[in-house]
Amino acid sequence: GRPFSPAPEPPQNARMKVTIVNTGVGNVKSVANMLRRVKSADALDISISDDPDQILAADTLILPGVGSFDAAMVRLTERGLIEPLNIAVQERSAAVLGLCLGMQLMADGSDEGHEKGLGWIPGRFKRLKASTQGHTPIRVPHMGWNILSETKNCVLYENMGDEIRFYFDHAYALQPEEPGYYCGTASHGITFAAGIRSGNIFGVQFHPEKSHRFGLALFENFLKFAAQCARQPMEALS
Repeated sequence: GRPFSPAPEPPQNARMKVTIVNTGVGNVKSVANMLRRVKSADALDISISDDPDQILAADTLILPGVGSFDAAMVRLTERGLIEPLNIAVQERSAAVLGLCLGMQLMADGSDEGHEKGLGWIPGRFKRLKASTQGHTPIRVPHMGWNILSETKNCVLYENMGDEIRFYFDHAYALQPEEPGYYCGTASHGITFAAGIRSGNIFGVQFHPEKSHRFGLALFENFLKFAAQCARQPMEALS
């Protein structure tokens, strides 16, 4: 691989380049619309792209997606985006946030399909199981609002209060094999990773773009971290 090279120091008044990766699956425009509502929006250059050069040059990346794991990985491969993503995230330490399927793509793989994931986070995603707890049916997919736990030490949830809620829509989840990477948990029959974090890499299993004020606050927290990352790539990762 190429040697690590930190992101260049941006000009004093430069806007941070936020690139939403167009995976071809999911409504990327709804993510862009939410980002344009954050407090720091005037300081952002927000774009939707599947251009490898633009992904390489991004200060920070959003990796959204809905639908099947294999279809998304095939699209990323066909569009030549795997290497640019790896260089931007792993070598340049650009902050990245995966949303729902986007988070799942960051792992080694998913029992939903056969394709390899990006491998940024260890573990595989496994299908949730329908069951009954007491008289309450646990249906799959898990759809609707759910409360998060274990959020205290994660920068994504700062200043959100005590009861943090997000909108979920998924059938596969990362279960407690690598809990050291967890950034918030939720329960739906089992406890699973509502979010993950490894240095500059973040993922959330829910849809912040559908989660109203909680989603807006999460994007603001992530972008604040991403701005620190862009200025001081190595020091920002603690």
